[in-house]
Amino acid sequence: MLTNKIKALEAARAKITKLEQAIAAEQSKELATLPAKYGFQDVNAFVKALKAAAGGRSLSKTKGGKRRKRAIITDDTKNKVKAMTLAGKTGADIAATVGISVPSVQNIKKELGLTKARKK
Repeated sequence: MLTNKIKALEAARAKITKLEQAIAAEQSKELATLPAKYGFQDVNAFVKALKAAAGGRSLSKTKGGKRRKRAIITDDTKNKVKAMTLAGKTGADIAATVGISVPSVQNIKKELGLTKARKK
């Protein structure tokens, strides 16, 4: 009974893989036809028009033009934030030194109990 379920699972995985490959192939074909479909002679002209339509900005990049990477908060990062907070550094100073965002610093400080409760 268990072997039948394993075989069925393997068959389902194989079917999913085939479907994913078929979708990727179809998607590639459709994407390749987009510039001509909208009257552009090449991909570069199409991309330029897309950027212009988006106001010259790219949604996947930061203001500086570099891709933003998600910060990985480790115990070491938390310890640095704690030490710098206790040393009287500002959130912006800590963020710049540790290489994380100010909201991440605030989240760590809150997690460690280093923030004061708001007055009502």
